[in-house]
Amino acid sequence: MADRTPLPTGSTIGILGGGQLGRMLAMAASQLGYRCIGYAPAGDNVASDVCADFFENGWGDTAALSAFASRCDVVTWEFENVPLSAVQTIPGHLLAAKPKALEIAQDRLNEKRFVEELGAICAPYMRVESDEDFARALERVGAPGILKTARDGYDGKGQWWIASAHEAEGVRFPGRPCIYEGMVSFETEFSVILARASDGTTRIWDSSANTHDGGMLVKSVIPANTIVESQVEAARKIAQKTADALGYVGVLTLEFFATRSGPVFNEMAPRVHNSGHWTIEGAATSQFENHIRAICGLPLGGTETRFASIDMRNIVGEDALNAHAILEESGEPHLHLYGKREARTGRKMGHVTRVSHEKSPNEHS
Repeated sequence: MADRTPLPTGSTIGILGGGQLGRMLAMAASQLGYRCIGYAPAGDNVASDVCADFFENGWGDTAALSAFASRCDVVTWEFENVPLSAVQTIPGHLLAAKPKALEIAQDRLNEKRFVEELGAICAPYMRVESDEDFARALERVGAPGILKTARDGYDGKGQWWIASAHEAEGVRFPGRPCIYEGMVSFETEFSVILARASDGTTRIWDSSANTHDGGMLVKSVIPANTIVESQVEAARKIAQKTADALGYVGVLTLEFFATRSGPVFNEMAPRVHNSGHWTIEGAATSQFENHIRAICGLPLGGTETRFASIDMRNIVGEDALNAHAILEESGEPHLHLYGKREARTGRKMGHVTRVSHEKSPNEHS
């Protein structure tokens, strides 16, 4: 999308995807005077609760996609696994970001090669398309490691942890392209989240120290620790190069491992990100508002951190059933429930952010 006059109040933003990220994008858009309509296959589309209208149609329904696009002034997506074919159905002048960002992010091998060409360091890896490939990858990359589907995996899904070569004997190629990565010895995980406007203007939030369990983010803490602070500048340069190379418009996230030898790239998400939820209460402008600003041609807002200490934690599965009890806790916790109807094991149901003007002991130090 070329530089453009800001979209006037009352314009319609189309959101591909119906999850909690789309929900929070629509909430931010409404504060700026925009209306949103969503599009996703039938399901628990919680974004529909806050959209002016919602298309529940398949990704292959070109007639429905065309009808959806005809009602939009700009179109964005809320997760990176929207089929590329569906995005390419949308007229190019409506797309806030180029489909190339999705094309790269949807394939882990392409993603790693792309950022390596920009100077990023990745864990050792090999493509795996058969049991024989897997055996060769184990021999060359070694164990421990992790076998991941090249496409569609998220929150630990489509991943198999391999502790040793002996353990690998019980794992078989799942029948679709994968990537095998060697394990990285790291101090902590962190993310770089930036917002980029169509004229190249960029704003970057402070990096949180992130903790995962089984591949799913558990919490994000600001401030991070000393090793993250020493490596964040190098990671930001990679994130900036990535956004510029993609001609990206909106919020882009890159995840890194902080190692003794420097930041090691993990993965990219061309969208708002779970580790940036703290920005709703904790930053001058949230990731959701800045994404809306970027795609609508508005000036980006400041990304300064507003508190000395911030702790964001996901609410997963049945923990959501008693989540309102959090409101009784001291320190004015900020509770966000996503309105999902079924509290399944391992399903993100909401998050809570606690902020303080006092620095707390940093368990990541």
